[in-house]
This record gives sequence, structure tokens and C-alpha cells, in this order.
Amino acid sequence: MVFALVGLVVLALLGAVHRYLWRRFVGDTTAPGSPLRRAGTVAAFVLPLLSIGAMTSGRVGAPFWLQQVLAWPGFLWLACLLYLTLALLVGEVVRPVLLRVLARRDGVTPGAGARTVREPAAAGPAGESGTGTGTPADVPDGTRPRTEELVPSHSAGASARSEAAGRTATEPATEPARERETEPAVGPLATSATDPATTLAPGPSRRLFVSRVVGGAAAAAGLATVGYGTYGVLRGPSVRRITVPLAKLPRAAHGFRIAVVSDIHIGPILGRAHTRRIVDTINATSPDLVAVVGDLVDGSVADLGSAAEPLSALRARHGSFFVTGNHEYFSGAGQWVDHVRELGLHPLENARVEIEGFDLAGVNDIAGETEGQGPDFGRALGDRDRGRAAVLLAHQPVVIHDAVEHGVDLQLSGHTHGGQLWPGNFLAELANPTVAGLERYGDTQLFVSRGAGAWGPPVRVGAPSDITVVELASRQA
Repeated sequence: MVFALVGLVVLALLGAVHRYLWRRFVGDTTAPGSPLRRAGTVAAFVLPLLSIGAMTSGRVGAPFWLQQVLAWPGFLWLACLLYLTLALLVGEVVRPVLLRVLARRDGVTPGAGARTVREPAAAGPAGESGTGTGTPADVPDGTRPRTEELVPSHSAGASARSEAAGRTATEPATEPARERETEPAVGPLATSATDPATTLAPGPSRRLFVSRVVGGAAAAAGLATVGYGTYGVLRGPSVRRITVPLAKLPRAAHGFRIAVVSDIHIGPILGRAHTRRIVDTINATSPDLVAVVGDLVDGSVADLGSAAEPLSALRARHGSFFVTGNHEYFSGAGQWVDHVRELGLHPLENARVEIEGFDLAGVNDIAGETEGQGPDFGRALGDRDRGRAAVLLAHQPVVIHDAVEHGVDLQLSGHTHGGQLWPGNFLAELANPTVAGLERYGDTQLFVSRGAGAWGPPVRVGAPSDITVVELASRQA
């Protein structure tokens, strides 16, 4: 019942946001019935359906090829939706300012609409005045006072003279004026000496111009942000290096280097080439040990086993170790544990091994509790010698308090992606003690990686992907 309610709220929110985007990008900038409006309306229905399909296809067991077809457009649109909306919200602040500036430039009181300044009627052919040949452009056809209609001529000669006079007296005040009402003119209006009426730019034309300017700028900013964030993911993670001093670390282990990689997220979008880039980057750092801290995959071994195969090329003096993340439990954690073992990694399922100068422990992710395979700190750390330094691999930072209780010196985690899409980092801060970087909790230090891949949209903004080489330092050295 709760999940159904949450789903309805999410769908309602998506509908409201798409309605807003349609209004600003399509409804306010295109003419009714135009090809652009029809195309924009179709997109407003199709794009959210692609996003919903991308998010649900894997969970409902859709064929992997269909997941791949839906993933790129569906997930990318979610990122576009976020940044187009944010850009438009900024535009809502700019919009009234632009309208006011343009209105002042055109000499129109903001919100007053079109105004006509009437000048004395031009003299007729015979020199009479008051013939009413100057027709105001803002008076609709059929409602003009009879005194403003052209006086009919009663002879062919008078008709010719009246027609000639009409070209000079009436045409500038009727047809061009109507064109100005329908065009998005915002600049200073040209005033002819022969114009019997001076018409200022009407409100709707000015609003159309501003809507197109704001919409175009918002589209450029939003799409450029998504494009840059996508390039950052596809380019691959960068390497960061930090030094972490440990009081219990012996001098012999000083300078021990652990390459920490988390949240690789092999899936329908990021496949074998993505895995190969990460392996090559790790090997280039010549680490003493590799720690793969969860969320390796988004899919089954049957679909993604071959994409994970480059992991077998990882090289480290003390080997490569793996702990599960929450996404492994969406994808068949038991099968993946067996598969990474076949690839040469050492799974630490609530287990511990002794490394040169310290203990390396690993616990299952808390998502495994639904399968009776959650973290067991007692099993992993309960009977160890607390005189030795302990390094813990745990996917989610929230278990730091259990780590403190069990005397862990350093916990290595991921899960947060550093927020992945700004301002997602503010939401991540609500759910995690540390979003990225190194912090201390009592006698325990916690390092959280931003991850090497991306979940959902293959986009990162304000949280670039990374692989971090953690160099342990002995205080005795």
C-alpha cells in the first residue's frame, strides 16, 4: 500500500514537471497547430514513458536488449528533465525583468498592452479635413466607427484620387500596423511621418519574444550541463590520492597503497569498455591491494557476466577484494559472488584476512538483510586482535557506528556517488554521515569514494567519478 502510494506521488510529480516544461518550451513559444507544437506535444508524452521503461524494465525481467534500447534515451531524459527544470526556474526570475526592460525601451507601461496614439486625420484630396482616412490599427475590422471608414467616391476620377490618397494615408496605418501586432517586435518602432497613428509593440508580441529567449537559454544551459556530465562518465574516472595515518599500523606497512573503487555499475549503458577503462586506470597506479567496495553491477550474471570479465586483469601485490553493495542484491548477489571469485577477486562475506601489518575485513551490504545475508560485524571482527590495525570494507557509510564499536581504524565505503547530480549531494547528506572524502568518527576514520560509474543517467554533475589510492601511514615511521 505504501509503495503504491509513493508510486502515485512520483507519477503525479513527473506529470506536473512535464506539464510545466511543455508550457514553457512549447506552449509559450509556438503557434497552435504548428508542426513544432505538435512535435513538442508528442515528445512530452513519449519521453516520460521512455524514462519509466528504463527504470522498470530490469526489475520486471525484460529482455536485456530491450533494457539497452530504453536505457540511453530514458535515463538521459531524466538528467535533462532535472537541469531543464532548474534552468527554467532561474528563467522565471529573469522573465519579468526582461519584460519590464523591453516595455520601458518601447515606452509602454508594463502590462498596458498595445496603445494607439491618434493624430489629426490627413486632409482629403481637395484639401478638406476630417475625412477620416487614418484608420487606427488597433480597432478590429467590423467595429470601426463609420467616421473612420474611407468616404466612397461618386465618380471614376474621384475614385482614382481616393485610391491614390488611400495608398499614402491609409496603408501605413492599417496593414503594417496589423503585421506589427502579430510579429514579436520588441525594438523601437519605426514611425513614419505619413503615419496617422503610432502603434507601440503590443504585450503578446513582447511576451512571445521573452518566452523564446528564456526558453532557448534554458534549453542551451540544461542540455550543455547534461552533455558535459555525460562526457565525464564516458571518459572514465580520474585518480585521487590521499594519505591516512593509522596509530596501530606498524612501520613495516608504512606506505601501503589500497586502490579503492566503488559503484562501477556495469549495466545496460556502461558495459565491457567501461570495465576495461577502470581496470587499466587501477593497474596504472601499481597498488598493493585493490578494494572493490560494492555496487559492481546492475543486472544478472547471464546478461553482464562478459562485461565484468576485464576484472580478471586486475593486478595487485596482495590481490583484489570484493564486498557486496545494495545493487548486487537486486541482481542475484550469490551468483555474482561466485562469478567475481572465478575472475580472481576474493569476496569478503562478513570475513577477515590478515594482510601485511593490518587486518582487512569486509561485511555484506545491509540490503542483504532481506535475504538473511546482511552485515555481521561480530563474525567479521569479533575475535580479532585489537592490537592490530583494522581496515573495513563496507559499501554503505551508515554502518560507521558499528565499525567504531568494533574498534575499526579505517572504513572504506562508497554508495553515495558524491550526490552524482547536483543538487543531489544535499539529499545524500540527509541519508549518509559522509557523502565523499575522509572524516573521523571517534577513533575510526571513514573514507567515502564518489564511485567510478553512475546509476541511472550516465551523467555526473558536481561529483566527478574517481578511483582513490589510499596510502596508509604509520605514526611509528
